Amino acid sequence: MSAPAPAKDRTAEPGARRAAGSAAGRPHAAWALPGVLFFAFFAVVPMGLALYLSFTSWDGLGDPRPVGLDNWRKLMADERMVQSLWLTVLLTAASWVFQTVVALLLGVWAAGRQRNRAVLSAIFFIPLLLSSTAVALLFYALLDPNFGIIQENILGSSNGAFLAIVFVGGWQFIPFHTLIYQGGARQIPEVLYQAAAIDGAGRHRQFLSITLPQLRHTITTSTVLMVVGSLTYFETVLILTKGGPGTDTAILPYLMYEAGFKSYDFGYASAIATFLVVTATGLSLILVRLTGFGGMRSTREGM
Repeated sequence: MSAPAPAKDRTAEPGARRAAGSAAGRPHAAWALPGVLFFAFFAVVPMGLALYLSFTSWDGLGDPRPVGLDNWRKLMADERMVQSLWLTVLLTAASWVFQTVVALLLGVWAAGRQRNRAVLSAIFFIPLLLSSTAVALLFYALLDPNFGIIQENILGSSNGAFLAIVFVGGWQFIPFHTLIYQGGARQIPEVLYQAAAIDGAGRHRQFLSITLPQLRHTITTSTVLMVVGSLTYFETVLILTKGGPGTDTAILPYLMYEAGFKSYDFGYASAIATFLVVTATGLSLILVRLTGFGGMRSTREGM
């Protein structure tokens, strides 16, 4: 009689199958090549060129002349830079409050399955399809004190011009953030609301105790997009106020525009641009770190 065949190590089979399955299902790195090339060509290379130009003096003609840290010293000592930075911070904060509150409420409402909500959501999404230039020109005509719908020079006052920029930006981009919150709200398990209703919780309590906690990572995502967008806000300011009245709405992107395309000091403009990129990246990383977004786990775990 022949000896029995040795038993297979069945404990290793599941792991081996999983490894083989993941290896077979993993896409090849070549699929990421178009996206990597696109990002490198349209993001990394321009940022590298801006960083290089920030250490030079260049008027757009001839060759850039190295000047060391002169542009950065000018940036730190420029009084308009301090004012523009403060205005940019105010615009970012005001835009975040306005857009987050409205978009969150609309997104949770639009998450309902009724047909009328879907139709209204589609109509409400239309402003996002328009360019920022077209939206700014539209509101510039509407706010004209002579021919507009409001017979008052709103854009001629500091507070009025600032609030107009916040409102116009919100009118265009709230639909985008509403869509984000709508998708997040639809992922909340219905069983949570059913359990809360059994315990006697009303709609307000359900919103505060279930909806908001479940949307915390969605809020972080929306906030990062808002912060980066507000720091690079430009077209609306250029068309509506041109940085005025005076310099009361001259935020950092507009200051960069003036330095580069009015004073033809592209070295200093590049220093402002690099400062904006570093600031936006740093704020985004801080938000991700403080909110725990980087190590987030599914809010539906255990459901």
